[in-house]
Amino acid sequence: MFRFIFRLAAMVALSVSVIMAVLDTTRTVAASALVLTPLNASWLAVSPDTRAAFETFVRAKASPLLWDGAIAWVLNQPGFAVFAVLAFLLYAIGYRRQRRTGQFAAN
Repeated sequence: MFRFIFRLAAMVALSVSVIMAVLDTTRTVAASALVLTPLNASWLAVSPDTRAAFETFVRAKASPLLWDGAIAWVLNQPGFAVFAVLAFLLYAIGYRRQRRTGQFAAN
């Protein structure tokens, strides 16, 4: 059951990654220059209130150093890359290895 949830979340993250990549590609063609939209800019465009609430939560519950060091760096990366890495990690967690039955290690 948990593997299915991780694989489903990976598919959602991959879908978001592809959508963000298509948007960046469209903007790149229109501008005739490489355009890579940071995740922070995309998040602020969609929902600035949740972005501010997330920053307040992390600064209050964890540490301002965590926000300034790690999370701010991730938010400055291209959105499609962040979601692609997230999709890969979620898929790796939910991956089911194939069991080999009836075979010996040395044939």
